[in-house]
Amino acid sequence: MRVRIFSIVTLLAILSALLPGRVQAWQLIVPLTGHRHRSIDPRTLFHTLLDDFYVQPDGTTYVQTGDIPAMWLRDSAAQTIPYIGFAPYYQSIALRIHGAIAREALDINTDPYANAFQANFHIWERKWEIDSLAWPVLLAWTYEREMRDRSIYTASLHHAFSLIVKTYACEQHHATCSTYRYPYHVWTHEAYNPSTGMIWSAFRPSDDPVVYRYNIPQNALAVIALDEIAELAREGWHDKALSDRALTLAREVYVGIRRYGIALDPRTHKTIYAYEVDGLGHAKLMDDANLPSLLALPYIGWCASDDPRYVRTRNFVLSSGNPYYYSGIYAAGIGSPHTPYDRVWPLAIIARALTSTSAPEVSEAISELAQTDGNDGLIHESFYVDGWWQYTRADFGWANALYAELLFRTIATFRQPAMLPFGTMTQFEGESETPTLVPTLVRFENSGTLFGALGAAIAERRTSAQ
Repeated sequence: MRVRIFSIVTLLAILSALLPGRVQAWQLIVPLTGHRHRSIDPRTLFHTLLDDFYVQPDGTTYVQTGDIPAMWLRDSAAQTIPYIGFAPYYQSIALRIHGAIAREALDINTDPYANAFQANFHIWERKWEIDSLAWPVLLAWTYEREMRDRSIYTASLHHAFSLIVKTYACEQHHATCSTYRYPYHVWTHEAYNPSTGMIWSAFRPSDDPVVYRYNIPQNALAVIALDEIAELAREGWHDKALSDRALTLAREVYVGIRRYGIALDPRTHKTIYAYEVDGLGHAKLMDDANLPSLLALPYIGWCASDDPRYVRTRNFVLSSGNPYYYSGIYAAGIGSPHTPYDRVWPLAIIARALTSTSAPEVSEAISELAQTDGNDGLIHESFYVDGWWQYTRADFGWANALYAELLFRTIATFRQPAMLPFGTMTQFEGESETPTLVPTLVRFENSGTLFGALGAAIAERRTSAQ
């Protein structure tokens, strides 16, 4: 495994943590406003990395989704990706991430239709969600691009990637190919056009059943993942056949989204992306807080943040037109049918900030999050817009990690590697960068604080384990 030698820029950032007073304070410089002013302890940004990642005897890493004793394929990958920027400098972090990639491959090879597993590889839930197979690909892609670590190219991961392509291709033709059935009755519209080219789904990223069988954000993420599989299969295993199958499937799904996944906003009569469609002319106009979402399309690499159709879609989902958009004293944002009415999800507040082109909007989002987190600085699954102390799930690992990524991007020097080799899936558009909120020198100082806090936390755990 290759571990990068410290660059001059990174070394300066680390040394800044050793300035007088910084070691004891561990305080990040963050522009905050609001009623409940809270300083942000940098150690909380590594909570999920240090407390939810368990190295197993087989060398893999079991990633628990916070306060639920199970590993979701989606959540575990999304919990891991924000910390890849630290892997070149900490061998223990690189090993944890490498182990998470290996564990997800084993989970997929156990059952590609399951969305969550226990530590012993037993299935926790078997809800077919398209994005459950896409997130592990994004994790492997981002890690490989950052580390150039060819040891991830194992037979197990190769088989998992092949199984992902096979499963997606089968669910393109669900009625004639698939044997998947969920054992409990859930309500959904069963009629759909079987020839859209898109992938059939049973559940959303929220683990709730779909209304219409083609979920657009999930299909968009599948296109990204298939393009990444094509590149990794060619580079890592020299498997041209798998690469070609993935590219062909990606193009078919892409065309399906462009043809069937666009609807008219009833307020403006202009085109926006639908959340779900049946391919027969019916569309569900909404957005859910869980990623992938319509709001997060630039984050996953589908389009740029200033793409005109995305901007119109964004305006819709961040308005009363979206039945799951709520506004109150402490926050405004997107919730989910998965949680009670008037509960917004920090995931969606973070997604709004990560995909924004406005520094004030990003600052406002971070202030909302800092005002509504727990007393321990951890991020909830959802909270009541008029009372942040009423919440669901005290420790949501995915939200904690994504919040950390938002701060890494906006007040420090970390940037996420590109999801695709050449811009976004939308022609002639490049990937967007989240606005930074502090001057360059302050970003270096914050980076030094982050390195110092992480290094100290790793040392503390190493000492306590001895």
